[in-house]
Amino acid sequence: MTTRLFTALHVYHDDTLHSAAMNMAIDEALLEHATAPSIRFYRWHSPALSFGYFGRFADVKSYTRESDLVRRWTGGGIVFHGDDLTYSIVIPVNDAAFGESSILVYEKVHRALCRALNGIGVYAELVGSARCAERTLQRGVLTNSCFAHPVCADVLIDGLKVAGAAQRRTRSGLLQQGSIQGIDLGNGLADRFAKALSNDCSERKINEDVLNRARELAYCKYGTAAWLRKR
Repeated sequence: MTTRLFTALHVYHDDTLHSAAMNMAIDEALLEHATAPSIRFYRWHSPALSFGYFGRFADVKSYTRESDLVRRWTGGGIVFHGDDLTYSIVIPVNDAAFGESSILVYEKVHRALCRALNGIGVYAELVGSARCAERTLQRGVLTNSCFAHPVCADVLIDGLKVAGAAQRRTRSGLLQQGSIQGIDLGNGLADRFAKALSNDCSERKINEDVLNRARELAYCKYGTAAWLRKR
């Protein structure tokens, strides 16, 4: 029997259509309030583009008219949202999984996603070290688009990247934000993914304390020009 990453997991199916700033704010607020590992699946009220904390606004400003832009708190490249299955995983500091290295958490989460995809008849695999070495050699011709170039432990189907993620580790815990795209997202993929992460999943609703904190973060941080144009 495959060992799951989490003993128990809170699952949030957030069907409310949020702005890009609010989606990022809810993820951070969940990290601040987390008492147990959680996964949140969420949607966007319009086509959106998120880019990593260390990214340059100059690389995305041309999309301002057609996409809702936001700078993530996590790293990584440019990700287009709208038709993807977007998720965030929060691991509080008191959970055993927080003691794992960030790289190992990344890999274990994506192995769970591969199991979920394989369970619906879609063969998925992780990027291995050989592919990563190939990417290093080709670095000079890569773009900033996250899905244009897989990194180690990203998920591939037929050689194409379908899932990637980025992380932020703080004193409160670890946040991983990920996107799954370019495949059929039906067949209960979200629930299958959650169950591949834990044998003990419980449905939860985002409480008002988290939402109020998220509104504050969206207004004061993620929705501001200062944050968007930070670099």
